[in-house]
Amino acid sequence: MPKVKRESFIESERADHFAATLEEATRSTEEGVKYFIEPAKGTLSRGKTRRHHFIFGRRGSGKSSLLNKLRAELTLDRMPVAYIDLETFKGHSYPDVLISIIIKTLDSYSDWFSTAGVYPASKQSFWKKLFGAKPREKSIDPRKVDALLKRVTQMRTELAHLLTEPEEVSRVRKSKQTRERNASGKGSVDLSQLHLEGGGSRSSGTEREIQDNYSSKKIETLHRRIIDFKQLFADLSAISGKQSYLFLDDLYHIRSDHQAEVVDYFHRITKGTNTWLKIGTIKHRTQWYFFGQPPIGMKLGDDADEIDLDVTLEKYDLTKEFLIKVLDQFCREHESKVADILSDGARDRLVLASGGVARDFLSIVRRSIDVTRQRLAGNDRFRGDRISAEDVNKAAGELDGFKREDFNRDTSDDDSQKLNDLFEEVKKFCVEKVNCNCILVNKERRRTALV
Repeated sequence: MPKVKRESFIESERADHFAATLEEATRSTEEGVKYFIEPAKGTLSRGKTRRHHFIFGRRGSGKSSLLNKLRAELTLDRMPVAYIDLETFKGHSYPDVLISIIIKTLDSYSDWFSTAGVYPASKQSFWKKLFGAKPREKSIDPRKVDALLKRVTQMRTELAHLLTEPEEVSRVRKSKQTRERNASGKGSVDLSQLHLEGGGSRSSGTEREIQDNYSSKKIETLHRRIIDFKQLFADLSAISGKQSYLFLDDLYHIRSDHQAEVVDYFHRITKGTNTWLKIGTIKHRTQWYFFGQPPIGMKLGDDADEIDLDVTLEKYDLTKEFLIKVLDQFCREHESKVADILSDGARDRLVLASGGVARDFLSIVRRSIDVTRQRLAGNDRFRGDRISAEDVNKAAGELDGFKREDFNRDTSDDDSQKLNDLFEEVKKFCVEKVNCNCILVNKERRRTALV
């Protein structure tokens, strides 16, 4: 009786669902937190600490995934969390960008208190879908929440009105001034500045209206509201009985000359309120502090610490272990193993081709499945029925166009041209001078001539 060949995983229907899951996972979502793997031990626990943090990492390194995982963990402990995706405000001018972020912050806290803050643990349709578990703490008193939300709504309305105004507005302040004249008509007293009590003579008064013209700027209005916002943030924590958190994700999308000002404002309104900032961004594209009189922003080491998510090829074994763990999460969900999908050579080639970036790693695996299927459909089984190193090479090449689109979208026109020129220098150096396609560069070094 002839032996029936077992269908490989790559050729099976399960691989369709596996590939679709990988494709969905390349964008961080609330539902995707179940796939989160710490890039380094203790990263998650550091993110929960009562300390401001900058979370640094390249595109696709897991900044948003970490923040979403933190949001889920903190919410299960009934700690108020607001998550703001700053890419929404890319290109906005200052101070409108700051006003918009504050409005979005108020909306996010309102959503949290209206749902996670007061929902009972028995509301499984909410807790299981988004967090996969029941809350570990009891809900917050709805009466306190209602009073808080009324204040938030009022503040939001005022900010929305401010946002629609021009940056500088001419205003008129009117007041009344009374001048009193004694009975003899000799002399007068300006009662707008002085009030006298007593008797003995009759007087008659005249009243006039004073008009004062002045200019009002949006940023000055925001400065005047700092005390109000500080009190609100303090009350957010007090009502929950715990510390609260504000996540500002992808700060690098804000114009670089205003990034430190945005950070500075939120640092001021959260300071001393038991509210902690966690700011995700790309390090070399962020201005988080300017030294001046006064200094602007938050200074690393003094005002905030950093969490670096960049697992690089410098520590190759650790990077490979991390990326394979990430992939294994998806394999187990689809009743398979990494060994069913990747050859040994493909594993190493994937790590190199992705540069250690988790999103790129998963994207290349996804494309490699299609490449391998096309090869097997053509009855080319010389390299086996799993993804091979050559399949990875081809899949990585197909992603080049998408990576260049990301690159151009994330840079200004001037920077894009400069960086593309530098890229061509690196390419020429690798291909024509040293005949290699992988070089190691210290990320802390400034640009030097390639010789």
